Amino acid sequence: MKKLFAIAAIVVATMPAAAQETYENAKIAQEDLNGTARYVGMGGAMEALGADISTISTNPAGIGLFRHSNVSLSLGLVSQGGAQNAVGGSTTNASFDQLGFVYSYRTGRTSYLNVALNYHKSRNFDMILSAANQLGNASLNKLTWAKGNAGYVFEAKEEVQPDKTVIDVPDFNAPYITCSQLDDLFGYYVNWDDAAKSWDYINADNFRFDRAHEGYIGEYDFNVSGNINNRIYLGLTVGIHDVHYKHYSEYVEQMPTFDCTVADRREITGTGVDVKAGVILRPVEESPFRIGLSIASPTFYELKTANYTYISDGKYRYDTGKINDARDRTNYKFRLYTPWKFGVSLGHTIGSQLALGASYEYADYGSMDSRYITGEYYDDYSDSYHSNSESDRIMNDHTAKTLKGVHTLKLGAEFKPVKNLALRLGYNYVSPMYQKEGFKDGTLNSDGSYVSSATDYTNWEGTNRFTCGFGYTFDKFNASLAYQYSCTKGTFSPFMSYYDSDYAAYDCVAPQVAVENKRHQVLFTLGYTF
Repeated sequence: MKKLFAIAAIVVATMPAAAQETYENAKIAQEDLNGTARYVGMGGAMEALGADISTISTNPAGIGLFRHSNVSLSLGLVSQGGAQNAVGGSTTNASFDQLGFVYSYRTGRTSYLNVALNYHKSRNFDMILSAANQLGNASLNKLTWAKGNAGYVFEAKEEVQPDKTVIDVPDFNAPYITCSQLDDLFGYYVNWDDAAKSWDYINADNFRFDRAHEGYIGEYDFNVSGNINNRIYLGLTVGIHDVHYKHYSEYVEQMPTFDCTVADRREITGTGVDVKAGVILRPVEESPFRIGLSIASPTFYELKTANYTYISDGKYRYDTGKINDARDRTNYKFRLYTPWKFGVSLGHTIGSQLALGASYEYADYGSMDSRYITGEYYDDYSDSYHSNSESDRIMNDHTAKTLKGVHTLKLGAEFKPVKNLALRLGYNYVSPMYQKEGFKDGTLNSDGSYVSSATDYTNWEGTNRFTCGFGYTFDKFNASLAYQYSCTKGTFSPFMSYYDSDYAAYDCVAPQVAVENKRHQVLFTLGYTF
């Protein structure tokens, strides 16, 4: 254990150059279905239909179908079904979701040049996650003990579970195992046995976990688009992403004589930039049928994260800063480059009564690039600070094994029974981002592991979204209302597992708990066309 604390001291000295961990990065990289009520009501399947400002961030060519200038504002409520408010946060929150403007200028008899500005909330982090289970012969402090004894006791092996494939487990036979700041705090629960002249651990009976996520990513898009003779529509969007994320969690292990609590408060802030391009083609002049193609660059994030973490048994408390001083946190900067995204879409209208849309998108999240900040410098010419970075290859290899390509299918329809009234339906399926055998590996020789202050992880499955809505037009105004229900199931683990090939009693197999995130959204949009 003395070696464990020595490693921790080195970690603190090198934290400013840190990168981030795979599961934390995945939270930032994901996107919600959000925008105008019309866009959401049709399941977002408007990339080829266009003429809605929300396509500015999915297929920029959709802005090229506007024939009049337009301004729109969207507000809503988001509620999480079945959640319990255990550690703060709220199950229902008001949300400012979208504000945008399109200026349309005719350049020819059938050609237009359009310019658009739009804000929308691309990610709403508000969510409460809770899990509880018996621990058996496992505990977080036992894991810490194992890491402190790595190279002396443990060997890696593969564990085969009934009806499951072989699972790769960490190599605890390394010369030493990376220590995180949480291991440093947890170390004092690993006791020195004077008789045996060795460190030992305390078994726990069960655990309880609660976390409240809060915050959002706001996306500001600037677009230039247009069309050529109503046959070819082109668009280009530059986006700026503004990240505001925080969580507070409590992990409690019930020991035979006391409860051990690990409390963690983390914030992530920063900005990112990306570029999106799109084209919509009408292959047959006499037909309204359209085909859309789009591509989005990675979002190049520069982020800063801070955490305040403590561990307590009700009598004594150890933390990452001064006791009870939440202002003293562990701070560091890092960069994150999300994957490229590709899309293809179809759109068709039948008269002025029916519009049908279908979209498909693909992004390989296993290719995300977590990067160290290697240096910062001041640029006299621009009067600003800049930084250099390099890839965290160890963490990126872990990401490639843990995350995978995600397929998104969007389907939507709009029907107008009368001229001024529109009825809408939509459906989304987003395939799983996480490999079933993925886990948060706290043994990686990466700064992303060094600075980790939480050991839990959830392998979320696919997401199903069902949407509906209606819109009404009066004079130059239009009002729309949409409802979205989304459901994602997952498997929660409080910490990684390890297995000992010689002494089964030393196995520390973390229990898994089924969790889910059910979300309801009501969205209202008011627009004006001129």
